[in-house]
Amino acid sequence: MSEGADTRQSGSGSGSHPAAEASLTLDAQSAALLDEFGAYLHYERGLSEHTCRGYRSDVEQLAQHAGGLLSLDLSKLREWLAGLHGKGLNRATLNRKTASARAFTSWAHARGHLAEDPSVRLRTAKRSAHLPEVLQKSHVQELTDQLQNQINEAQHLAQENPQAWAVALRDAALVELLYATGIRVSELAGLDLTSVQPRARLLKVLGKGNKERMVPFGRPAEAALEKWVQQGRPLLSTAASGQALFLGVRGKRIDVRVVRKAVDDSLEQLGTTSARGPHALRHSAATHLLDGGADLRAVQELLGHSSLSTTQIYTHVSAERLKQAYVQAHPRA
Repeated sequence: MSEGADTRQSGSGSGSHPAAEASLTLDAQSAALLDEFGAYLHYERGLSEHTCRGYRSDVEQLAQHAGGLLSLDLSKLREWLAGLHGKGLNRATLNRKTASARAFTSWAHARGHLAEDPSVRLRTAKRSAHLPEVLQKSHVQELTDQLQNQINEAQHLAQENPQAWAVALRDAALVELLYATGIRVSELAGLDLTSVQPRARLLKVLGKGNKERMVPFGRPAEAALEKWVQQGRPLLSTAASGQALFLGVRGKRIDVRVVRKAVDDSLEQLGTTSARGPHALRHSAATHLLDGGADLRAVQELLGHSSLSTTQIYTHVSAERLKQAYVQAHPRA
């Protein structure tokens, strides 16, 4: 994908409306309901445009299956989910679509569009105990060393290709920051220059539900950020940049897809891990914090999890790593 497709991912600064025109395949009443539901999600619940699009897409699929949103009942919901299961969708995706359907029917019932809420008797598929892929600490060091080598190579050609030099500085800074803080890729893309408190080494992050939190970062991330802001960002900055911390090659706020590609490419070049994507850095940061003795609730706050149970999966990762180390090292394992 070209970096030219820069768009802002956070809802606060975008000019697009989350309640965009519904698909022409829906009847007029369903289309109007879908637009109203989209506005409710964005303006009343404060969900990001990315999340709103996900809900709308799921509910539109449901409407197309059911022949409209005003005729929804429990049997149609079950038929829809059973059909999706038959297509091979995994449990996590099925649960997300179930959550979308529940959110809509609950809202529609509360607003008087449905006589009853059919989703109250809908069961959620039991989640599989999938452990996220994490990097070894040695992999993280290899990754940052590799990025530094790329910076050194680009620096020699900085006058001939200043854009490549700027991108190398940017990619090193965003990888350092993702691992140092464990923030989500959408949160990173939404950062502004004013989000960084360099002296205190704190980051003001706008998370899910427009909730703000302060996240600390270490000296390596501080050094990488300083180089990017002072030396790399000015080379990409344009009138369209605004206060965005990270920029694409055309000077607009960086797109999350560009961040994912930068991280994927860097991890693939290592050749020593199957971990991929910004979420692997988030998983790794959380696991390494717990490995180092960090309190579970502190990690929950850092990651911006609303529920402690979401954070607890990383305790399973740490326990599994401990078990593997025991089996490999203990003479009577």
